[in-house]
Amino acid sequence: MSRPVLYLAITNHGFGHAVRMTTIASQIQRLNSDILLVLVTTAPRWLLESYIEGDFIYRYRAFDVGVIQSDSLTMDLEATRKKMTEYRLRENEIVAGEVEFININKVGLILADIPAMAASIGEKAGIPCWMMSNFGWDFIYRDWGGDFVEIADWLTNRYQKCQRLFRLPLAEEMRSFPLVENVGLTGGIPRYSESELREKFNITTDKEKTILLTFGGLGIEAIPYENLSRFPDWQFITFANNAPDLPNLLKITNKLDRPVDFMPLCGTVMSKPGFSTFSESLRLDIPLISLTREGFAEAEILLQGLKDYSYHKIVNYQEFFEGNWDFLKTELLPPQSHSKIDKNGTEFIAQEIVNFFNKSVS
Repeated sequence: MSRPVLYLAITNHGFGHAVRMTTIASQIQRLNSDILLVLVTTAPRWLLESYIEGDFIYRYRAFDVGVIQSDSLTMDLEATRKKMTEYRLRENEIVAGEVEFININKVGLILADIPAMAASIGEKAGIPCWMMSNFGWDFIYRDWGGDFVEIADWLTNRYQKCQRLFRLPLAEEMRSFPLVENVGLTGGIPRYSESELREKFNITTDKEKTILLTFGGLGIEAIPYENLSRFPDWQFITFANNAPDLPNLLKITNKLDRPVDFMPLCGTVMSKPGFSTFSESLRLDIPLISLTREGFAEAEILLQGLKDYSYHKIVNYQEFFEGNWDFLKTELLPPQSHSKIDKNGTEFIAQEIVNFFNKSVS
C-alpha cells in the first residue's frame, strides 16, 4: 500500500513563509510519519532541514516572486511587476508540469502558503488545495495600484478556487477566499533550554540585557553595529554572516540553529515586521522591538498585532539607522488588548491534515 503524499507549495519570498510551512510539516511527521512530504519551494534545503528532522522530497520550483528585495526592507517594485507578469504568462506551462508530478506521485492534498497558482494546480489535478497565511499577495499588490491591480485581480481569481483557508492571526480580511477558518499562531519549538544555551556559549548576561537581532533571511545591509559598543554589559545575538566581530555580539554560524532556538535566552527580540519572527516570539511570550516598514501593507497589520498582544517598542528608521539606540534603555510598552492570542496554529493545522488522510484511507 502506497504512502499518503502531501504537496506543500511555498511562496518564493524570503524565509518566513518557508519557516511557518516547515513548522506544520514537522508537526505532521510527529503525528503520522507515514505521510510523505513534498516541499515545493526555492528556499534553501538547509532551512527546511533546520525545522524538519525526518525525510522529505525537495522539489525546487517557484510559482510567484512575492516581492523582489535587495535586503529585508528594500523593495524593487518594477522588477517584481516584470517577474509576476512572467509567471502569469507561464501559468499553463507551470501548472501542467506540476499536475503531471502530482498524478505520477499520487499526491492527495495540496497545502499552500500562499502561491495563488497552487489552487490552479489543485483544480487541474482534481485534488483539494488548502492554504494558510495571514495575507494574500493580491492584498499586497492591490495596495500599490497601477499595473499591479491587474496582477492582483489574476491572483484573486486563483485564490477563489482555494477550498479551505487557515487564516493565521495578525491577518488582513482575506476576502478573496471562499472558506476562511481562523487558527492560532505557528512556530517552531526551541531545541535548547536557557541553561543549555548559557553553558554552551558561556553567556552570563542577565536575560533582560540579552537581545536577539533577527531581520529575516535577507537581513539588513546597514545595521549600525557600532552602537553595540555603547552597551558593553549587554549580550547581542545575530545570525548575520556579515556582522563584525565584537566582544558583546555572538554570531551563530551553524545553519541548523534557528532564531527560535535562542529565544529562551533573550529578554527581547529586535526585528523588522515579519510574521514568523513575531509569531514565534509571541508563542514564547518574549517582548519585541520592531522597526517600521513603509510600502508593504502587511506591516501595519503586524505592528498593530504587536501592540495588541506583546510587550513592545516600535522604532522608526531614523532612530534605528541614525540614532544611538537609547530606546534600549527605555521601558517597553504593555500589550493594549486584554484578550489572549491563540498559539496552537501549528498543532491545529497539522492535525487537520492528518485527519484528512485518515478519512481518505478509511
